[in-house]
Amino acid sequence: MINSLLDAIPLPAIFVGTDARLMGANAQAKALQPNAQEGRTLVLIFRQPGLNAAIESCLHRRTPQRAIYLHSEDGQETRYDVSCSFVEIGGTAGVLACFKDITEVEQAGEIRREFVANVSHELKTPLTALLGFIETLQGPAKNDAQARERFLGIMDAEANRMNRLVGDLLSLSRVEEDARMRPSESLDICEILSTVVRNLDEVAKSRGHEIVLHQPDSPVTLPADRDQLMQVFINLIENAVKYGGRDGQVTISVEPVERDQTLRKPAVRISIADTGPGIDAVHIPRLTERFYRIDSHRSREMGGTGLGLAIVKHIVARHRGRMKIESSLGQGSTFTVILPKN
Repeated sequence: MINSLLDAIPLPAIFVGTDARLMGANAQAKALQPNAQEGRTLVLIFRQPGLNAAIESCLHRRTPQRAIYLHSEDGQETRYDVSCSFVEIGGTAGVLACFKDITEVEQAGEIRREFVANVSHELKTPLTALLGFIETLQGPAKNDAQARERFLGIMDAEANRMNRLVGDLLSLSRVEEDARMRPSESLDICEILSTVVRNLDEVAKSRGHEIVLHQPDSPVTLPADRDQLMQVFINLIENAVKYGGRDGQVTISVEPVERDQTLRKPAVRISIADTGPGIDAVHIPRLTERFYRIDSHRSREMGGTGLGLAIVKHIVARHRGRMKIESSLGQGSTFTVILPKN
């Protein structure tokens, strides 16, 4: 009777008798804790005082109790919310304890708190600067034309930076909303890239860069969202120009492949390579994190918000693709976007 009930519960579940010994455990509970064998004393199975105390309290008070159980395996920690209820099954009284995995919920909460803290910091810095300059212009520099022009220039730059940050936050929000809906319109990736290159050609020339585009003569079509892919390639090419040093070259290559090793299906590989100083390997795994910057001061001077590559990652994921980053110090960087053809 007890085991039949436990097997019907879709979560790891155990039944502890009034003598504090285990009377039953379903397969999920035994997979979680192999020591969960019938007849064993509770304290010898789950060696976590908080959980044991909650079950014992439920036995004595006969009221529902909750506890947190932490399980570590292969260096990864899983967090369970354990609900304990006093029940009677077939004339046998005891505590039914169910383990609910809340690891992702806790991680999402932590990410949300970190995100809010980062946004607050990113907005507070320019706002503090603006308030300081406004106060100065209203006071000591009220009649100083030279200082007024200089301060207004800085205020304009800080206001534009906040505007870019808000724009990127809205873009990130829209991309996350659409994450589950894969684009279905068939578009020519070569036409999109040609448009992006034309739009950025003057920007590149102003920094002494040359953009070279290598792509097939015939159209290369795939399911895509035009505006989002434009955003991806504008971001990646702009980064290559901004951080690729002066008088460099940005090479864009489009290569259709019959079977990509990463996606395991026909795909298109779009590589954007620069001739800049390269990126230290320690930074590469974190480049797509929100607000992560290799050089915060330089990135802000360049007008970066720290969200560009995070947006790129989400857009590529929405297209069911992948992005690879390869770089060596002194040898430039290559960002490769791999998109499925169907």
